[in-house]
Amino acid sequence: MSHTVVERAGSLALDIDAERLLRRIRELGRIGADPVGGGITRTGFSAADREARAYLMDEARAAGLFPAVDAAGNIVVRRRPTDRPTADGPVVMMGSHLDTVVDGGRLDGAYGVLAALEVLQTVVESGARLRRDCVAVAFANEEGALFPQPFWGSMAVAGRIENLPREPRDHQGRPLREALRLAGGDLDALGSACWPKGSVSAYLELHVEQGPVLERGGSRIGVVDAITGRIVLTLEIRGRAGHSGTTPMEGRRDALCAAARVVLAAEHIAGRRDLCRVATVGRLDPYPNTPNTIAGAVRTTVDLRDTDVWRMADAEAALRAMLDDIAAATGTEIEVVAETRSDPVSTDARLREAIALSADELALPYEELPSGAGHDAQFVAGLAPIGMIFVPSIGGVSHVPQEDTAAEDLVAGARVLLRTVLRTTEREEQL
Repeated sequence: MSHTVVERAGSLALDIDAERLLRRIRELGRIGADPVGGGITRTGFSAADREARAYLMDEARAAGLFPAVDAAGNIVVRRRPTDRPTADGPVVMMGSHLDTVVDGGRLDGAYGVLAALEVLQTVVESGARLRRDCVAVAFANEEGALFPQPFWGSMAVAGRIENLPREPRDHQGRPLREALRLAGGDLDALGSACWPKGSVSAYLELHVEQGPVLERGGSRIGVVDAITGRIVLTLEIRGRAGHSGTTPMEGRRDALCAAARVVLAAEHIAGRRDLCRVATVGRLDPYPNTPNTIAGAVRTTVDLRDTDVWRMADAEAALRAMLDDIAAATGTEIEVVAETRSDPVSTDARLREAIALSADELALPYEELPSGAGHDAQFVAGLAPIGMIFVPSIGGVSHVPQEDTAAEDLVAGARVLLRTVLRTTEREEQL
């Protein structure tokens, strides 16, 4: 397949196939889509997620590449078949995730995976000789929307399996084991998904910004300098169910009333007390969830985020103290049944410079900015230097059906990723 050659400042560089990238984005965006509202529900390890994974692997094989699924359910695409992470020596890894939140958008995560596939395919088709091989990765269950363990796949790759639950279950209590098997993984062999130190020379992740900074400033490319930290606590609130008409208000142990106080406590911590940048309760699952019954139990999540690890610790401590007070005041029990932690991290200075130089070559205005969202890159940072590239989000919205980015910006981001990869892999010859 022929490729367009771009010339700037006297240098020549290979270019991606823009039409192929945009076609794949359109096709993948139909998987899990609501035909009425347009939102996409492709939660990790669901049937729709498996369909998206199959699509990616089919596209990789059709391109002459070799996709494989590790024990954690991550898809790793290489230029040659192998079952050992270190078979090709230290590699440049690039990617993101395919899963979505409930009723989310078509680009969050998926764009970065398809752009990584496009870059890898472009490099292979060109016959470029690189001192560092490159691989594309689709990390499993980044969002944690169905199984409440976000960053599942990247934590496994980074060797953080001791922080993963032994027998994970979804929000309805169903075990992950079988769903992981259907995705090609193996819970009993999770350790085999870990990449050893030195096996990855750099990790690059291309992503939509999910915020308004680039669009407001008129920049086409974002060079991410830091990624926010995140603590997600999954709470089990246990009260006592009862008839809504015959149970007096005095003496009730209403788990949903306790949950309402938890929502306000989270808002209070980030709002009035300003202990962290943001705090969110995004999910409430009451049981039995009927209009004429007092809720006997509620499962909920609290999401705390900040770029300062000490502020995050203070916010968590304050929240836990408030949970004790809420339990005492409502006659309920509140237990933290699961927790996920990702520390704030800085990106690598050399990779930031490579991204900026690549944007300059393409005459794309850029700016440095932090990421307010969490990414797989945070965990890969424990394994290798990381770099992140942002492209503008129209209206600054994400995790909703209206999530969108202009086609020319999607192509521009992938071009910057390609040039950054070529710089990072130390080309042996001018392409």
